[in-house]
Amino acid sequence: MKILVIDIGGSHVKLLATGKRTPLKLPSGSDLTPEIMVAEVLNATEEWGYDVVSIGYPGPVADNHPIAEPENLADGWVRFDYEAAFKCPVKMVNDAAMQALGSYDGGRMLFLGLGTGLGSTLVRDGIVVPLELAHLPYRKGRSYEDYLGETGMKRLGVKQWSRHVADVVAMFLAALTSEYAVLGGGNVRLLEELPPNTRRGSNLNAFRGGYRLWQKRARLT
Repeated sequence: MKILVIDIGGSHVKLLATGKRTPLKLPSGSDLTPEIMVAEVLNATEEWGYDVVSIGYPGPVADNHPIAEPENLADGWVRFDYEAAFKCPVKMVNDAAMQALGSYDGGRMLFLGLGTGLGSTLVRDGIVVPLELAHLPYRKGRSYEDYLGETGMKRLGVKQWSRHVADVVAMFLAALTSEYAVLGGGNVRLLEELPPNTRRGSNLNAFRGGYRLWQKRARLT
């Protein structure tokens, strides 16, 4: 079975398929609708062969479908029919959950995606539990995403942003009784030192997670 993996972010839509070695990047942003996304993906992959599609979506997902519109894209994602558009079976999960599944090496793992927003997922004994921690209140009337996301990094500067990352990681590890954390997302490269019990992830793990979605042992809540 050949799998096309689509990782939708606030800045780019990244693509990789079984048998391909180099991901493709397409522009994203506040004007991106699902119709535009599908049209651009189909055009970019017209010479690729695949049987099924995995989608990492930047928002909450339940029963293989978005349940809320994304923060950093245009509207229209909740009502869209993805299988009809791609004309093949589709599995969709939160984008952080997909990268977490690809990053998992056993035990109790917390995943935080430091990108345009803040993704969060817990994996315990192979079971993926998507979380929505980003918009919970953190400090001074602002959310965790307001501090750890892209806008927070730019507002605070990398040095102060890094201190908040370390504080939040320690807080979440304790609260969620996790053994270790994996930090992914595009901005993890800005961290010169990682917090204790933490390792650096890779955006390529999102593609591994997309492939793992179709394995029988993959379990999501």
